[in-house]
Amino acid sequence: MMTHSCPALFIGAPASGEGKTTFTAALARYHRNQGRRVTVFKTGPDYLDPLILEHASGRPAIQLDIWMAGEEACRQLLFEAAENSDLILVEGVMGLFDGKPSGADHAALFNIPVAVLIKAGKMAQTFGAVAYGLCHYKSDINIYGVIANGVASERHKDLITGSMPDNINLLGCVPKQTEVALPERHLGLINPAEIDDIDHRLDALANSLAGTELVTLPPSVDFTPGNIATVPTLLQDKTIAIAKDDAFSFIYEANIQTLEAMGATIAYFSPIIDSAPPNADAIWFPGGYPELYLPQLAANTSMIHGLQQMIDDNIPMLAECGGMLYLQQTFTNIAGEQITMAGLFPGNGYMKKTGGCHGMQTAPLPEGDIKGHAHHRTASDCELTPIAYGRRITHPSPGEPIYRYKNLTASYLHLYFSSNIAAIAVLFTTPRDTHPC
Repeated sequence: MMTHSCPALFIGAPASGEGKTTFTAALARYHRNQGRRVTVFKTGPDYLDPLILEHASGRPAIQLDIWMAGEEACRQLLFEAAENSDLILVEGVMGLFDGKPSGADHAALFNIPVAVLIKAGKMAQTFGAVAYGLCHYKSDINIYGVIANGVASERHKDLITGSMPDNINLLGCVPKQTEVALPERHLGLINPAEIDDIDHRLDALANSLAGTELVTLPPSVDFTPGNIATVPTLLQDKTIAIAKDDAFSFIYEANIQTLEAMGATIAYFSPIIDSAPPNADAIWFPGGYPELYLPQLAANTSMIHGLQQMIDDNIPMLAECGGMLYLQQTFTNIAGEQITMAGLFPGNGYMKKTGGCHGMQTAPLPEGDIKGHAHHRTASDCELTPIAYGRRITHPSPGEPIYRYKNLTASYLHLYFSSNIAAIAVLFTTPRDTHPC
């Protein structure tokens, strides 16, 4: 069987908030600055982290998730990346052993060595105990070493170094760098397009790795091709309009690739700036941060009138999370101000001060099951009866409600298109006047 060999490293951690994305971005930027071609993957559902990783590496960052995409599709992605990369990095999600499948499951399946990043700021000798537990918890993963993140001083570094068991490699101690830390908001890291000095920050973070073993390429891994079927051109000669601007940017690159492989032409538009939506056979409103641009979205009445005409003309529409909130009647911001939105279907959205939703779910649509996830800090009151509820992976309680109004399908779920290509094709092409509203 044909193989492609490439140095590869999986970045895991004990939990979320350990600095995996910042570290992975710094490592990608370091090797990019050395003239190497770096491809970065991200396990689990995420939009913001891949934007940072893409900016750091200079190449598209793709989801690598065996639940959403399937084992063979992930295998093929790694195989293709290995052919034209000098280094492959895979950033895990949550803790190394969290979830089904976990980051450790991905590393074991594809035989990628694991570097465990541990936030060291509030511990000293205990660091070695934590490292020992993580490195010995499962025997089916290849531990390359551990990294101490957020080390405060040389004395702190000495304490951590002295705590390490002899059989675990300490790859490096990364200093605490508050002044160049990547900023965050309620859903995670901020889009790099909003950070004026993003390259300065990434270069500074990359330079902090210069004294560690991470400057040396990790071991090479042999990647084999996946057994995947040719994508049928079910959207040939169709134009899919996609909302994409500062308010709507939560778009899997893999979804764009899937639509194009299905034969679709992509037409991007901005609900903030453009005066009207483009002529299209279907429209996709992805998620994002519409709550940060409510006045601009509400003021663009010509765009709203154009969208209202398209829903009256029975153009298929898919609205996910923030896209759904934009198309409802009103949205109430964190200050309690209610703002009129597009009004394409009944419903009122609002910010939540606490709580939220995060996790994988399957959308059991009439067109077929499509895998996806939810991640939001808002809520929606909608008087429509849902046509279905998302199915959670491990919990029996109903997931996100899924609504259908005329030819619009709307929910908090972000769908992963390649999980059911036939269903996506029907979703973007078929009138649904007979479906419940």
